[in-house]
Amino acid sequence: MIETVVSAPAVAAVAVHAAERVAGVRVQPGLAGLVSSVVRVARQQIKGLQPAPVEGVRVRWTGSVALLEVDVTISGLDQAAAVAAAVQRSVRAVVPELTGVEVESVVVTVVDVEW
Repeated sequence: MIETVVSAPAVAAVAVHAAERVAGVRVQPGLAGLVSSVVRVARQQIKGLQPAPVEGVRVRWTGSVALLEVDVTISGLDQAAAVAAAVQRSVRAVVPELTGVEVESVVVTVVDVEW
């Protein structure tokens, strides 16, 4: 039997893609994500790698199931709760489809509103 392992950065990159499919949404790291983002990008640049965008998404695991936290900036023309719900639906649908990883939860935080 062959076992496939999907890394947290791969899941995060797919989650960024899924979240940004929602109109008026841009994934943006909150304060906690900025520090880890700087360290990760520096490591990858040293290795000569082109990093996929994962800033603004954190992945935790409970066994093989992912718990995702997504930080977004939304348009000021949209209702925050409705946009956050749309981001949750998109991430819950796309991550398993593209990675095979089961998603237990998606917590969306609106970190900014653009006017």
